[in-house]
Amino acid sequence: MGFRLNVIQRASLTANQTASKSAEVRKGYVAVYVGEKQKRFVIPISYLNRPSFQNLLSQAEEEFGYDHPMGGLTIPCPEDVFQHITSHLNGL
Repeated sequence: MGFRLNVIQRASLTANQTASKSAEVRKGYVAVYVGEKQKRFVIPISYLNRPSFQNLLSQAEEEFGYDHPMGGLTIPCPEDVFQHITSHLNGL
């Protein structure tokens, strides 16, 4: 299936903007920060239990532990890889 922007939202925000936008995450979703530029994605929490997303969470734990630089969940992978993984999860 194709990548649907209404399921995964992307925004390029500074740390201050992110703090003010955190209240905009709807129930059932979580914001994550991805890639070198720390782009913000809002994903369904159901993704967190999927094996491919669990691999991303393991990488995040390995690299950052529980001290994420953005104050939120930071995923240490390229943005295009993240989009590829989440596009497949969207089709399930």
